Amino acid sequence: MTDPGKSTALFEPAGLKGQVQSITFMDEDTGYVVATLNCGPPVGAVTVVGNLLSVRPGEVLEMKGRWERHPKYGWQFRVMSHTRVQPTTTKAIERYLGSGLIKGIGPEIARRIVKRFGKNTLDVIENSPGKLAQVEGIGPKRVEMIKEAWGRQKEIRDLTLFLQEHGLSSTLAQKIFKAYGEASISLIRQNPFRLAGDIHGIGFKRADAIAAKLGFEPDSPVRVEAGVIHVLQGMAEEGHLFCPYQELVSKASELLGLSSQAIGHAIEAMVSQGRLVREEVQGISGGAIYLKRLHAYETGIKKHLLRLLSAKGAIPPMDLAKAVRMAQKEMGIRFGPGQIRAIQAAFKHKVLIITGGPGTGKTTILNAVVRIARRARVKVALAAPTGRAAKRMEEATAMEAKTIHRLLEYQPHRGGFQRGEHAPIDAQLVIIDEVSMLDVPLAYYLLGALSPETNLILVGDKDQLPSVGPGNLLGDLLASGQIASITLQEIFRQAAQSLIVVNAHRINRGQMPLAPRGDEEGLSDFYLIEQDQAPEAIKILVELVTKRIPARFGLAPLEDIQVISPMRKGLLGTTHMNQVLQDALNPRGAKWLEEGGRFRVGDRVMQIRNNYEKEVFNGDIGHVKALDPESGEIVVLFDGRAVAYEPHELDELSLAYAITVHKSQGSEYPAVILVLTGEHYIMLQRNLLYTAVTRAKKLLVIVGQKRALAMAVGNKRSWARHTLLAQRLRGLL
Repeated sequence: MTDPGKSTALFEPAGLKGQVQSITFMDEDTGYVVATLNCGPPVGAVTVVGNLLSVRPGEVLEMKGRWERHPKYGWQFRVMSHTRVQPTTTKAIERYLGSGLIKGIGPEIARRIVKRFGKNTLDVIENSPGKLAQVEGIGPKRVEMIKEAWGRQKEIRDLTLFLQEHGLSSTLAQKIFKAYGEASISLIRQNPFRLAGDIHGIGFKRADAIAAKLGFEPDSPVRVEAGVIHVLQGMAEEGHLFCPYQELVSKASELLGLSSQAIGHAIEAMVSQGRLVREEVQGISGGAIYLKRLHAYETGIKKHLLRLLSAKGAIPPMDLAKAVRMAQKEMGIRFGPGQIRAIQAAFKHKVLIITGGPGTGKTTILNAVVRIARRARVKVALAAPTGRAAKRMEEATAMEAKTIHRLLEYQPHRGGFQRGEHAPIDAQLVIIDEVSMLDVPLAYYLLGALSPETNLILVGDKDQLPSVGPGNLLGDLLASGQIASITLQEIFRQAAQSLIVVNAHRINRGQMPLAPRGDEEGLSDFYLIEQDQAPEAIKILVELVTKRIPARFGLAPLEDIQVISPMRKGLLGTTHMNQVLQDALNPRGAKWLEEGGRFRVGDRVMQIRNNYEKEVFNGDIGHVKALDPESGEIVVLFDGRAVAYEPHELDELSLAYAITVHKSQGSEYPAVILVLTGEHYIMLQRNLLYTAVTRAKKLLVIVGQKRALAMAVGNKRSWARHTLLAQRLRGLL
């Protein structure tokens, strides 16, 4: 671009008008966007930056702002405000239609339509859609699709324009319309803060800005109560079940810019109305403040566990010593003393926790318990929080295992979980694996679906990260001392030959990992490649994934190798590494899509939110099987099952060449490359490192800094979660 200081057309009016050509960068958290705007002659294409999260390629914008010179990228226009205008030129109309806004019209179809109807295109679609059949490639079926999509756009046009005034995108408009229907605008005017809780992509600050424009006063009861709820929901996202009263007042006061007294009055009112729950707890001034549903989950878990523990089990008495001998014979192995105790305890206790690190024989115990139970004609159900964990469980036991959601028969159109106290799970023994991942809400529904006679075995690793969702279930159950538990400590000989296993236990004890030692072929399963510079670490990472590991270990880059990082942001965060690895492993071909992260056919992707209608859940990994650049739709294969996504649903997916440690929970991969540097210092904790290391089955390579590794090993302190489940089970509450 030429120097704007030499162009009066660019510089004097501090305004621009043009069509969005492409989106170069988008930060959904802040709304910051870098885009290319085609302003036509004599200006041409320019770079624009600012809060443009709502814009899409093809839209025509009028912008006000100022020119700035970036030290690296040169002149760019910083947008202060913008409005949309109807495209008038044929080229602008073609790009507008081809942006994916209208289902059934992509870039190629848009080109043909505009070639046929020119500047009358939008009028034809609006008033004479049947004429579209005159265009090559548009049959009756596509005409109906376009007609229906245009009609739907008409229905939400007022909503879209209303939202655009407040900086919200057309994609969000579709989500809002789906949630609220024709009443969308009136509901938003009545209470804009409901958007923050109901619509993914609209946080409290954006809802607050809308409310201010709509005339809500800063001390409006609706705003204050929404702020308190927002703080509590934020605490839940960090894993807490409640917030101490004083902390809640402080956080809400800072968020809303109001006095502590105003916040306190709002909390008292919400407690008296039953919208919040206060639990008086010794040592917490003002008590523990819960969202109503989280309090119900925590107290419900106590109720369900006591119900299980007080009832007699349905498993018939058996000679356990003989049963263990038979299982050893069938499996062709000899159990260790700890394994024998665990197997026998599984049939002695109504509820049992089995915990232990890698190589301590948890899988062998599961296999033996299932064999003994089936031989005794005990009806068994196996489940785990994630699909991958359930699949591993199934492979280990040669018995069907389900996700907990499927075990509970979740059906969104029939009100949620079909299994509960009214229709308990049909099993005498239920075994749940990877319990460290099990959050309190899901545990509540699971326990509520067990009949009083059912025996329950919970298997997990207490030293891993706690669940992504709220609560610290496994830790609290163990801390309560009220649930029978077996802790496995012996590392079996075969596992002890693996440096992955040995070093995982060393890390857990606060010791630095041992240096690699090769086998007779000079190979090890654990390596540390030291590199202080992030750009060089990226180069090493790409070389490891694309060349070195496949050549030396015979592992496939897309199927067998998983890159893991503690964080999403930064050069060595998953967002940037995914872009680099996508270009290295799956270069752009004929089939690619800009929307939602430039997806391409063959990409490895992850579902990042539970979608009960599609039956895909947070952390599920699949591959893009097909995509339609014209309609913006893609199809993802999850364990062989095809799932379709429309354009407004693509924010549920992210690239998964690199994932965070938290997202890797419950999964194992043949090879893991863990990136670990001082850039990740805020996340460098022992349980995070331990969790990452234990994701690798055959090979672990750490790329980064030895001092960062030492920081993680030495930092045993983990963020404590606000929960009261252990105290409840001990009868203190």
